Amino acid sequence: MEIKKIDKYRWELPKTGNMRVPGIIYATESMLNAEKQKEPLKQVANVATLPGILKASLAMPDMHWGYGFPIGGVAAFDWESGIISPGGVGYDINCGVRLATTSLVEKEVRPKLENLVNALFRGIPSGLGSKGSIKLSIPEEKKVLQMGSKWAVNRGLGEALDLEHTEDGGCMPNADPDVISQRALERGRQQLGTLGSGNHFLEIGVVEAVYDIPAAQAFGLFEDQVTLMLHTGSRGLGYQICDDFLAFMTKHVKKLGFDLPDRQLACARIQSKEGMRYYNAMACAANYAWTNRQILMHNSREILLRVLGISPRDLNMKLLYDVCHNIAKKEVHVIHGKKQTVCVHRKGATRSFPAGHEALCDQYRPVGQPVIIPGDMGTASYVLAGTEKAMQETFGSTCHGAGRVLSRKAAKKASKGRAIQRELEDKGILVRWTGRSTLAEEIPEAYKDISQVVEVVHEAGISKKVAKLRPIGVVKG
Repeated sequence: MEIKKIDKYRWELPKTGNMRVPGIIYATESMLNAEKQKEPLKQVANVATLPGILKASLAMPDMHWGYGFPIGGVAAFDWESGIISPGGVGYDINCGVRLATTSLVEKEVRPKLENLVNALFRGIPSGLGSKGSIKLSIPEEKKVLQMGSKWAVNRGLGEALDLEHTEDGGCMPNADPDVISQRALERGRQQLGTLGSGNHFLEIGVVEAVYDIPAAQAFGLFEDQVTLMLHTGSRGLGYQICDDFLAFMTKHVKKLGFDLPDRQLACARIQSKEGMRYYNAMACAANYAWTNRQILMHNSREILLRVLGISPRDLNMKLLYDVCHNIAKKEVHVIHGKKQTVCVHRKGATRSFPAGHEALCDQYRPVGQPVIIPGDMGTASYVLAGTEKAMQETFGSTCHGAGRVLSRKAAKKASKGRAIQRELEDKGILVRWTGRSTLAEEIPEAYKDISQVVEVVHEAGISKKVAKLRPIGVVKG
């Protein structure tokens, strides 16, 4: 495929064949030329053929191969004539990241770090199929799916300010539990308050550097500060919803009168009965994920208080922000000079709204939306802020992480014979894990260099660096 250079960090995949719009990729030249980028570039072009797509099929610098859409892909479709696709959201609906700040510094935590990591590992259920302490009846589970984070806060699992510091207030209002299969409901009933497996984690971190002092102050960040980060999603419930609707849409799309370049792009018109059923089911999974992260943060706070033996006032743990990665959202954007209602698919991409945006709470409106970019267990994570340029170029979107370069199988092969736990301990990072092959699959070299990924979005102007975090304690699924 021919690729044209726009500038140092943007590349165009010209409109050819059945493409309705061009592809735009954010990357360095070395990232783009890597062998692993050929397949996701084809997926960028495939997404560009879908009806109702607007402006461009976009890809962030953490782009890698995914189901139908590339992971790191962003695409917006006209709300009236466009499509909605489960492959453009992903299996782990509203997989996302939540970052909490504290008043502690590293030297106050380091002496008790091992006890703390062990306690978090014991107290936060993790691993494939893990079950939480909250047992839901089906009627109560449906309340979770409709209310989102507010369901947890109403039960004392957090505070009202947490909702202001969560994307969409932790609730998509169009959720309809009645469109979800009994299988999905059963899978979700016992998994609320669990971390999950794979690349999901809980991390104790330290603010290593501050780049933007006004934004850092607004976010409550300072150098040497201890933080807590959570990365997880909608668990088995979200997976089952995606699976159910993909199976249905694969058959349904044959009736729509257009050809798909890849059956994994199965979709429905947004305004059709089938499209809205998926949108409303997806919202249920999104609300479940926000509730899950809300509960996990509350439970983690209780563990920190107990192990460190300090008061809530001394800990002063506050939610900085909760952002989601895998979602389709109804939003208003300016297209060719006019406001237009669209459905933005962000698959492995993060919202990046600018200062002044009405979706932001009063505390963050002067500096822009907090954007949390997690690394893996052995490298840095970043806090960014949204920008106006993101609204102009990427439908208010930026990257979501480092992006895999090695498959799990290849990572296990590369780690054979190595003591990954010891390697991390030598860096001052304590890690606990559940899955037998988790550490091997999640080695740092399985991912792109997150600092390079963040540098691309920062220099391209679609989000700006605020602070850098480094891990000191990690719990993996």
